[in-house]
Amino acid sequence: MTQTLPAASRSRAASAARFAGMALLGSWLLAASAQVSLPMWPVPATLQSLVVLLLGALGGPVAGLAAVVAYLAQGLAGLPVFANGAAGPAALAGPTGGYLIGFALAAWLAGFARGQGFVRQAVVLLAAHLLLFVPGLAWLAAYVGPARAFEAGFLLFVPGTLVKTALALALLRALARR
Repeated sequence: MTQTLPAASRSRAASAARFAGMALLGSWLLAASAQVSLPMWPVPATLQSLVVLLLGALGGPVAGLAAVVAYLAQGLAGLPVFANGAAGPAALAGPTGGYLIGFALAAWLAGFARGQGFVRQAVVLLAAHLLLFVPGLAWLAAYVGPARAFEAGFLLFVPGTLVKTALALALLRALARR
């Protein structure tokens, strides 16, 4: 005698599997973007923040956050997903650890850009991008001091932050027209 799940249970299971699959796919995109890197010290310039913004803005706050948490878990488990192939607890505890945590906050906040008009999306994406610097700078300051952290961990990244935020907005708007 075989039992089958009720339709509602099958639907919930399929929805959960789809959500997990999308989070995993997002984490892999984030891992790939970490390898596109300009090696700077103490913080490399990568495409990660662009992907973080898009994960949130396209998937919503929960899905964006889930993808980043999956990415962090993979790196913590030893997979070489962080910038320049770094992995493990030491990478997460190093000078860039605060930025990695900031990715989760940024993806969550960027999720609120989903379905909004142009101006609101622009404001939310820029706020999300800037939010990732808060834990990043606080963490980095413990390694290099506050003044050096602000200079090397924020000021150098302002032009790239503006470009990547604009690119995320343009991609989000283009995808919305499809």
